[in-house]
Amino acid sequence: MSLDSRIDKFAQLAIKSGINVQPGESLLIRADVESRDFARRCVREAYKAGAKHVYVEYSDEAITREKYLNAPSQAFDEYPEWQSYKYTQIAKEGGSFLSIIANDPDLMKGVDPDRIGRFQKEAGKYLKEWRSYTLNDRVKWSIVAVPSLAWAKRVHPNLAENEAVEELWKNILDCSRVTEDPVAAWKDHNKNLKEKTAFMNKMNFKELRYKSSKTDLVIGLPDNHIWLGGAAKDPKGNFFNPNIPSEEIYGMPHKYKVDGIVHSTKPLVYAGSLIEDFWIRYEAGKVVDFDAKKGKENLKNLIETDEGSFRLGEVALVPYDSPISNKDIVFYTTLFDENASCHLAIGAAYSSCVKDGANIAEEDKDGLGINVSITHVDFMIGDKDLDIVGVQEDGQEFQIFKDGNWAF
Repeated sequence: MSLDSRIDKFAQLAIKSGINVQPGESLLIRADVESRDFARRCVREAYKAGAKHVYVEYSDEAITREKYLNAPSQAFDEYPEWQSYKYTQIAKEGGSFLSIIANDPDLMKGVDPDRIGRFQKEAGKYLKEWRSYTLNDRVKWSIVAVPSLAWAKRVHPNLAENEAVEELWKNILDCSRVTEDPVAAWKDHNKNLKEKTAFMNKMNFKELRYKSSKTDLVIGLPDNHIWLGGAAKDPKGNFFNPNIPSEEIYGMPHKYKVDGIVHSTKPLVYAGSLIEDFWIRYEAGKVVDFDAKKGKENLKNLIETDEGSFRLGEVALVPYDSPISNKDIVFYTTLFDENASCHLAIGAAYSSCVKDGANIAEEDKDGLGINVSITHVDFMIGDKDLDIVGVQEDGQEFQIFKDGNWAF
């Protein structure tokens, strides 16, 4: 296939497998202006699938940077309420959400981290209700990525601009399983992920013990926890794939039962800034110390977003031997790097990761070990020397990962 044909297939995949648009539904596409060509392809596919309305909301990273550099300080203590109302209204009406990211990993280089941190906190407050829809799979949502020039040059700095963009496109399409029939390829892939989640749910481990050359961490799991992965389902029973690509199965740490030290193995891009070579120490589930060789102030702002951001909300298992990892590329975007590596998430837990989670009132979550926060940010911890042992209630141990890969 030509590159252009593969990109068309990718748009079909985003609509048919990512969102799984149903006749009569509305769809909101959020995209950077550099991804407008791909956004238009997705709009076409959505209407072909029977969508009633397709709304497109464009952002411009260059304009975002200008605001952070030049707007008055008080601008970062405000968030437009109408924006959060729009998202929540679409969610209440049963609409779906597709995000097309084309991030510049160095976008916020030179920007005051305090401005970024304050605005992230403010946005989190106003978007909390909308995020409850995605965190609980009450709506269909999906994230895909397309190249921007800045991102392509960051990943492939030794190539000419056009070559870098084309090469990043090929990387994205390969990692996203864009074949002659990507929808069928994802059907098979989802089946494989479901087999792993079925095993983990059958074993019903009480805790996971992580050990590598740097990481030494114990993660307790809550009662009635559920492992998920691959396709999810909305309340109507319609499947969707939240992340394309995705190699993970994921669950929920008990918010009070995480102890030890964990080291990052890949850079984290947070709010347009790079955080690299960092570690975090937990006691009784809470951050007690941390450091980073680069971006420590941004890591501090992330951890201090609210009370819940001092704790973990997700534990995800990803084999070292997987399509994204085997590319041997640092993509500098979480969507790809998290799917090349086992990872954890700072902040909110997915309520769907416990039995009847969608029906648990927020005031009851603490007693069940479910973390609540206005943020949810993944960071990568997997490597080729990572071992993970699961411990059952009776003390029996089972090797889950050996040397970075599934042990069964």
